[in-house]
Amino acid sequence: MDEAVKAKAPDVQALKQNEKKWTPTLMKAGWSAIPNIIIEKQRALGLDALDINILLHLIQYWWLEENVPHPSVGTIAEALGVTPRTIQKRITAMQAAKLITREERRHSKFGSQTNLYRFDGLIAACKPHAEEKIAAAKKKAEEEKERVKRKKPKLVVNNDAKK
Repeated sequence: MDEAVKAKAPDVQALKQNEKKWTPTLMKAGWSAIPNIIIEKQRALGLDALDINILLHLIQYWWLEENVPHPSVGTIAEALGVTPRTIQKRITAMQAAKLITREERRHSKFGSQTNLYRFDGLIAACKPHAEEKIAAAKKKAEEEKERVKRKKPKLVVNNDAKK
């Protein structure tokens, strides 16, 4: 089977499950994937609610790994109901925290294209939290397996007693 087809199979099933939850209409309008660990550990990562909203907005433009998002600050500000300056300050803070990288695309002193945004720092910052969560889940599963094993009664059949 072709690798691309193999990779798409779970996505199709996930989409169908999401359509059941959110309806096909909402899913056809577009959807984004974000690792739960970003949401769960936002405080540990130093992110506030506005930062998470900015990240969600940026992530919705990130369809392919190599095609990094590049919405305008004005577009993000309008969607979130804040000023462009607020978005600039929060992006600068996330950049200072090394969670995102902003690449300016200046063409001349009179104009530029929208910035490119990369999430390598956020991914790196989340990785230890994700590994910790995975290890805790594995430990819990092993403990549950041991607990069930201890509780299972052992069936002892003594065939010699009948003779």
